[in-house]
Amino acid sequence: MTQPIIVGLIVALAAIYALWRWMPAGWRRAAAARLASGSQRAGLVDAQRARRLADSLSRTSGCGSCDSCGSCGTPAGSSAQARRSSTAR
Repeated sequence: MTQPIIVGLIVALAAIYALWRWMPAGWRRAAAARLASGSQRAGLVDAQRARRLADSLSRTSGCGSCDSCGSCGTPAGSSAQARRSSTAR
């Protein structure tokens, strides 16, 4: 009896995770903001934790989703620094 319930919960959580992971970035940010403000209104978190919750939920992990991490672009000073190090040799 409990095994189908546990399997159903695991499948439901996996579906929610997949939906959140592949959701467009704009929708994910809006949903994260709504979820954070709702948890703040319910008294579960304070304002600072709600902001951090919204920030962490709106990001995706890993490369391939260039909406939040910024690791794909080169920093402004890195090309100048690379030129200086190559001319110093």
